[in-house]
Amino acid sequence: MIATSFAWCGLWCESRYARTMKQREGRSRGSIEQLRSGALRVKVYAGIDPLSGKRHYLRETVPAGPKAEKEAQKVLTRLVNEVNESRNPRTNAAVGQLMDRYLEYVDVDQSTRTRYRIAIDTHIKPLLGVTPLARLNGEVLDSFYRTLRTCRDHCGGKPFVEHKTARPHTCDDSCRPHTCKPLAPASIRKIHTCLSGAMKAAIRWQWIAVNPLEQAQPPKRPPSNPHPPTLEQATAIINEAFKDLPWGMLVWVAMTTGARRGELCALRWDYLDLDNASMAVRTSIAQENGHTWEKDTKTHQQRRITLDPETVALLRIYRQHCEEEARSVGVILDADSRVFSRDVDHETWLKPSSVTQRYRRMCASLGWKMNLHQLRHYSATELIAAGVDVRTVAGRLGHGGGGTTTLRVYSAWVAEADQKAAGKLTGRMPSAPIAIDHQGNPRSPLEPDTSNPYQKIAADIRGAISAGFLPPGSTLPTVTELASRYHVSTGTAHRAIAQLQSDGLVTASRGKRATVVEQSEGSATGVTDIGTRRPS
Repeated sequence: MIATSFAWCGLWCESRYARTMKQREGRSRGSIEQLRSGALRVKVYAGIDPLSGKRHYLRETVPAGPKAEKEAQKVLTRLVNEVNESRNPRTNAAVGQLMDRYLEYVDVDQSTRTRYRIAIDTHIKPLLGVTPLARLNGEVLDSFYRTLRTCRDHCGGKPFVEHKTARPHTCDDSCRPHTCKPLAPASIRKIHTCLSGAMKAAIRWQWIAVNPLEQAQPPKRPPSNPHPPTLEQATAIINEAFKDLPWGMLVWVAMTTGARRGELCALRWDYLDLDNASMAVRTSIAQENGHTWEKDTKTHQQRRITLDPETVALLRIYRQHCEEEARSVGVILDADSRVFSRDVDHETWLKPSSVTQRYRRMCASLGWKMNLHQLRHYSATELIAAGVDVRTVAGRLGHGGGGTTTLRVYSAWVAEADQKAAGKLTGRMPSAPIAIDHQGNPRSPLEPDTSNPYQKIAADIRGAISAGFLPPGSTLPTVTELASRYHVSTGTAHRAIAQLQSDGLVTASRGKRATVVEQSEGSATGVTDIGTRRPS
């Protein structure tokens, strides 16, 4: 009886050991299950899903057929090897889940994060959002990039109508059939950068073992093709901008220093050392919709730019102008106030988008389609054309990476080379339409606006004096004669004479005709230009 009991106990232990070993073997090697359709589903345990905390399995279905069982064994062996060699995806998460998690942890500026979110919501999620990471490979990514190069709206070749609004409306000429337009190469490259960062994070988090982007053909880098203004265009832009002194100074500083628009908006008076002819670039203004904030520069590096003598002189004039405006309302400019501002006390900064829009409108009025960033291109190309070494140009522009036009080695950026750059840029800049009269006050030698009748009369007489038709000592027509000739009132004609007298071109007294006065040598308007020159 006892012997029989021991025998049954041994059989039970042996049976349980066999079942345990079979379970362990099944878990390590996986299983093959036959579906109702006759197909075989291979299932291999691959650990715990780090995203959900649940068991993670690799699954693959083999179609029914005479060799289905043999093919299923091959799939089982392959999946088991992937698990043993840690080459398998460790989560069932899709690409969209990865991108959301990546945005939670990525350490970038708010503006960069916004651009990433736009790229993810507009292009990555609609095309790849539901694709499991386990199925993301080179072929899927190549197809994704091809779609972006074909149509930015991902139409897939299906025709549809682009409506002017999503609200109920009656279609007119504004609602047109869709025309495929490829996404810009630079935009595709940014999307690739976003995907690359997310895939590297997935590897660190052990969501995947192999980066699928390495299996795909990366999008080409867009060629560098800057379009800076010509010297003639730059001259016209400066002349137009200086019709408003604060706006003219912003455009001038952008052109001479190559600073970014956000850096110009963040510029403070204590960042300018006019005695030593230098400007410090320490912060930048970022913007998202209507919200703005101050942050580090784009490359998170501060720099100091040497200013040319003409820029220093113009900044002194502009500073005096700002102080006079502030005193007129009983305000004193603080040292940390902004150089460019809409407020009289200069306590607030300009919005970068407003600067961009105003510059585009100004160039459009001149007949050109340009943007503010092209002034950086102008500064860089003129410096390089003047023989300045590329490393110095990179330092002045604040470029953080190397390339065809800049280098990253800031250690070679010495003060002597920067001063040489400022001097050479001076000789290649258009002259500023700002002059200083004998009393030290800024004036513009540009032809004034002749939209008013008295201004047209004054402009005609000024031109006659400059051309020599009215030499010094000659008398002007009487007010009555001018009024009859130009079909205006005597008050308007008298105002024109007063304007010429204010300009120092004529002298007039009560009861006597106006007489042309002797002009100083080299000046037809009684003012002395600063830095009037052109490159040879």
